[in-house]
Amino acid sequence: MRINRNKSVSSPIIIYYYRKHDKFDTRGVNILTKQICQSRHFLQPANGDVEFTLKSCALDIILVAKNVHGACAVFLGDSPDVFALALQQYFPHARQVDNNQQLADMAAQLIDFIHSPNKTLTLTLDIHGTPFQKRVWQALQDIPTGQTATYRDIAQRINAPFAIRAVANACAANLLAIAIPCHRVVRSDGKLSGYRWGVARKAALLHRENAQATL
Repeated sequence: MRINRNKSVSSPIIIYYYRKHDKFDTRGVNILTKQICQSRHFLQPANGDVEFTLKSCALDIILVAKNVHGACAVFLGDSPDVFALALQQYFPHARQVDNNQQLADMAAQLIDFIHSPNKTLTLTLDIHGTPFQKRVWQALQDIPTGQTATYRDIAQRINAPFAIRAVANACAANLLAIAIPCHRVVRSDGKLSGYRWGVARKAALLHRENAQATL
């Protein structure tokens, strides 16, 4: 599975904004683009190239990227071309490889976890973000498989009870799908809300985890 580097595609962040608001608002796009630029210095690897691979899985396609420090991105979706554009926003020199055994093993472990979420992930992660984002992401990793938490719950757990919107933004900024399980965060009424990789995938992940937890 290879990306088409000659195909022009829209930014997945812009697509998300359009779908959410049902109209194209360039002011919103400009704000989002500015946020990307402001956060990119947190996401550049300290050293070493970023390599990625694409694999089919139960949730369509999974992209796994790594550098010398560990896995730095895990994306879920159905468009390799959109994947490539999204990854290059954070790691401009990332390149696709098909013969890296360590990368293949990472992808295999994540795919296996999607099918059998009662297993333990042992990936080494290279996590880049603001101090606040890292606190949120650590709290997400502490949510047991088969359970969920609300954005308010996470805010309270990191001793920032009024930062509910900031918690939601940190979840949306998570580049490591599944490994940092932002899919386990739900609204205060228990309903599923926005998920960077699609609410249907969020529902599928939670359904699998709930089923495994009851075995």
